[in-house]
Amino acid sequence: MKTDVHFVKLSTDKSIEALTVKKLHSITKKYDWVIKADVFFKQDPSSDGKGKICDIRLSVPGPGIFASSDETSFEASLAETLGSIRKQLNKRKHQMSTH
Repeated sequence: MKTDVHFVKLSTDKSIEALTVKKLHSITKKYDWVIKADVFFKQDPSSDGKGKICDIRLSVPGPGIFASSDETSFEASLAETLGSIRKQLNKRKHQMSTH
């Protein structure tokens, strides 16, 4: 699977990027039909207390999968978004196996 990590209007953080690639790699071991992942890290200064946003878009057979979260740190935002992605992938896997 190809993974692209983008930092929108932020400087690149290699530790966050490495953590992201590691976590997505573990997901693709279970769901080998994932083709590509685009990850976007953004910061929203107008948000009260939070403002660290992580968006993940997966290219998979059928409609794409997307999840986003807004937390106090990029690590927490990544974890929350990956949880949502796992739920969607599990649901898609169940739908694919019934046909």
